This record gives sequence, structure tokens and C-alpha cells, in this order.
Amino acid sequence: MKTRSSENGTTLFGLCKSDAQTLETPEQFDGYCVILIHSGQGNFHADFGTFGFSGPTVLFATPTQMVYLKREENVDFEMLRFHSDFYCIEYHHHEIACNGLLFNNIYLEPAIVLTPDEHSEFSGLFSQIAQELEKPSPSDLILQSYLQLILAKSSQVKNRSMAREERIKPKDETMEKFKALLETHFLDLRKPNEYADLLFLTPNNLSKRCRRYFGKTPSQLITERLVLEAKKQLHLTRKSIKEIAYALHFEDEFYFSRVFKKFTHESPQSFRDKTGISIVADLYMK
Repeated sequence: MKTRSSENGTTLFGLCKSDAQTLETPEQFDGYCVILIHSGQGNFHADFGTFGFSGPTVLFATPTQMVYLKREENVDFEMLRFHSDFYCIEYHHHEIACNGLLFNNIYLEPAIVLTPDEHSEFSGLFSQIAQELEKPSPSDLILQSYLQLILAKSSQVKNRSMAREERIKPKDETMEKFKALLETHFLDLRKPNEYADLLFLTPNNLSKRCRRYFGKTPSQLITERLVLEAKKQLHLTRKSIKEIAYALHFEDEFYFSRVFKKFTHESPQSFRDKTGISIVADLYMK
């Protein structure tokens, strides 16, 4: 793997080509991952979700997610990793529009399907990154520019794909209402039957429709939304673990830590240490 690392050994930026062992078993990374699948097919496992893929496509993973690829045939891919200390997607959200679209969204598949022309373009960008990393003194500015272009183009492809899907597949207004309710009440309503009551559905009906529409159960979405908020608070603010636990309506920081570790395999403090506190914590979060 070709990398740029910090003084303490953290991988700030890296690119590796696949081999038989890469992502064959679950792995966690401190930074974000952009996985360019050139060919092959299988299933992408990312924490709670499982998503089928067939190359050429691009897959996305957030820091400390437990990810792996279950191959149905030989899969040729490259994996780009970057840490928030190298490139902060929250700080550059206006330029790349990827946060909440490619990363940190529990309702969308973390993938984009590429046309042959798009695949050629992405392959070229990955190749240019590899060439820059081969130099004796790679330029961070050039590497960040290539990364920004990859993320911006990925967002563009994702938006076009979503627009096509909306024209073909009509929205389930009840499930969209469930999504809105979850965004409003995830802190205080944590049981599927509570949402089913608000939607005038049976819990079983809610579960079936939710699986069909989002590819996940209501319980999965409720848990993912809570964990996502916890990760945001840990990464985007300087609040103490105790303050975050209180903000998320947990009894105390110890119970919060147990729940967080159960679903992320990391303690809140370990997650914060590995991902760091974003520079936007001091810019926007007071």
C-alpha cells in the first residue's frame, strides 16, 4: 500500500490494489474509504448493511465501519483511504457535496454504478494518485485535489442516479413519512412499534415495507441513526463523553459507552482518538 502517514503512524492518505486477502475478512479503518471496483461482483458488508455490487462501481465506507467484500467471483479493485486530518469532508462540503450523500447516510446505498466512460475517468484519477505517491516527496496539495475531484464526480454520478430512480420508481410516501419521523424522534422513540403506531401500521407491516423500500429493518435504521448521531457528536464537537451521552438521552456515559461499543466495536473515546475532532468543531459547533 502506498501511503502518507502522520508522525504517530496514522494513515492520512493511502492507495492499495486488491489481492486475494484484501477485505476478505472484516476490517476497520480510521479514515474514509473509496473502493473502485473494476470488475467482478459480490456483496459489500458495511456494519449493519449488505449491498450487492457488480463492477464497474464505487463503494464508500466511513471511519471505523466494519467492512468487507464477499466475492462471488474474482474482484479487481483499488481502495483509496483518507483521514479527516488530511481532507475534512465537513469543511469542504460545499465543494464536494458528498457528506450525507456518499458518506453518513443510513437511507442510501453507499455506492455508485459507473458507465464505461465514467469508469475510465475514475481509473485515470486513481492512476494519477498512484503516480504522485510514487514520487520521493508527494504533494499533499495535488493528492487533495485529485481526492476532491473524485468525491465531487462521485456526488455528481450519485445525484444523476437518484434522479433516474425517482422517475422509474415512485416514492412510498408512508416510508418517507417514517424517515421524517425517525429524523425528528430518534432520540426519544427507539422502538419500531412506536413508529408503527404513529403511521397507523402494524409492526409487521412497517417492517416489510421498510425492508422493501430501504433494504433495512426499522430496528436497524433506528439504531444506525442513533449511532450516526453519536459519531457526529464525537467527531464534530468538543463535548465530553458525558455531555454527549446526556444529549443523546442515555442514563449515563457508561451505558452510552456500552451501547456504542456494541454496535461499532469501538468505545466512544477510542472512536474520537482514531478519527480525531474535525476542524469544523471550532468553526461551526458552539
